[in-house]
Amino acid sequence: MTHFTKVVLFTDSDGRARFREEQVPLSEGTPQACFSALMPSGGLQLRESPVGFRSSFHCTGAPQWVFILRGKMEIGLQDGSSRVFGPGEHFYSADVVPEGVAFDPAVHGHWSRQVGDDSLVTVFVRG
Repeated sequence: MTHFTKVVLFTDSDGRARFREEQVPLSEGTPQACFSALMPSGGLQLRESPVGFRSSFHCTGAPQWVFILRGKMEIGLQDGSSRVFGPGEHFYSADVVPEGVAFDPAVHGHWSRQVGDDSLVTVFVRG
């Protein structure tokens, strides 16, 4: 069976954001067009961020897929590591503030920034 590798940005048990990969089975369709099971979504939003954009540390308000259409997006974590996503790449942003905990920018979340000479164009699909 074929699968799709889903990159997930999540909140670990210590409250810090981390990346992991999950396999989504492509078990429907035909050998020429393999599909995953249909997933519910809560809306789609487009965003363009200019050259030089950078956010402060924040958490995702609601889990969502992020697909890069143009430019490059870097996601930085509290541990100092970062990962760059380019056109055609994605991640599932699910690093929400743990329930019952107040957001602490020294512990929680991630930052994002536009990288390179092109503005950043993304599609957000609520999970």
